[in-house]
Amino acid sequence: MKISARNVLKGKVKAIAKGTVNAEVTIEIAPGIDIVSIITLPSVRSLGLKKGAEAYAIVKASNVMVGVPHSPR
Repeated sequence: MKISARNVLKGKVKAIAKGTVNAEVTIEIAPGIDIVSIITLPSVRSLGLKKGAEAYAIVKASNVMVGVPHSPR
């Protein structure tokens, strides 16, 4: 697999919650650290996603927001 995205996180499929049109796919990238993505059901099928399978979370974004805890004034 060769892609232009720089943020590629290897993990295992932890869960797939199927809806009518889409599925919520949870990938565990480290113990206790999950990334969740909403993809179409045809994509779940074409990728052959199953619980326990190796998968990659690929993040391609032009904006990253930064936040800090709210401090009282």
